[in-house]
Amino acid sequence: MMTSEKSQPVVMVTGAGSGLGLATALRLAREGLHVYGSVRNEPEAAVLRASAAEERLEIQVLEMDVTQEKQVKEVVSRIVDESKRLDALAHFAGMTLRGFFEDLTLAEIREVFEINVFGTMTVVQQVLPHMRRQRSGRILLTTSVAGRIGTMSISGYASSKFAIEGFGECLSQEVAPFGIHVSLLEPGLVKTPNFSTNRNRAKAATDPKSVYYKWFCQHEHIVDTMLEKNRFTPEDVAETALRILSKRRPRLRYIVGLKAKLIVGLRRYIPGEVFEKFYFGLVRRIVTKPRSQTLVLK
Repeated sequence: MMTSEKSQPVVMVTGAGSGLGLATALRLAREGLHVYGSVRNEPEAAVLRASAAEERLEIQVLEMDVTQEKQVKEVVSRIVDESKRLDALAHFAGMTLRGFFEDLTLAEIREVFEINVFGTMTVVQQVLPHMRRQRSGRILLTTSVAGRIGTMSISGYASSKFAIEGFGECLSQEVAPFGIHVSLLEPGLVKTPNFSTNRNRAKAATDPKSVYYKWFCQHEHIVDTMLEKNRFTPEDVAETALRILSKRRPRLRYIVGLKAKLIVGLRRYIPGEVFEKFYFGLVRRIVTKPRSQTLVLK
């Protein structure tokens, strides 16, 4: 476990108002860490406060928009002013975008990149000087298996996660001499609000007139079916996050989910062209194969 000389370790968890961020903020607080949870708005703040109160956990709740540099700077400064240090950043703030590329607008894609890429960079850039001065720190960036292997219907989202994978690789090398460890957390499909209230389907993707509409419905159906069958939960991701922050020398990458580990493992050991022909071809056939029943979006 990362240690603090004067008090319990201080951790900033972004995106703590729902899903993986909420589960991780609660798990770290149970472990006795001093957790600051950032949320987008008051409704998310209410959820985090209520969840913490239910377990009698102490979590400092702060509202912060990761795309607003001034706001991020003020929040990070407040944490450091109050706690005199910042031992770790567990970054979960992000958004999804579902839809075949031709159905996406550039405005929709830019919004995803503003939050998932530039928002991530904004937060990291603000915490780094404090960790560098104390010559220690942990930075956990949540990407996705979709940041390692692309698939149909998520090009806008996956490309943002591929960007964070590259960013994390570079960053880990740059800050290692200062005693700062960077890790990429890569969950597979896990049931969170990103697949319900925050699903964020592209507007044109939901239009039955789209040439991709039937394929999009089929892909969404496949995803929903996989989510129902998956056995791992946000709490499993939170447990992995705790393990990363607890290790003396954490790895760069951590995959969560058996199916995700299997697919990434196959790509690692099977020649690229063979894997792409088999896996991508399989996905394409499943999504585009005509179905007897007519699927509609839920």
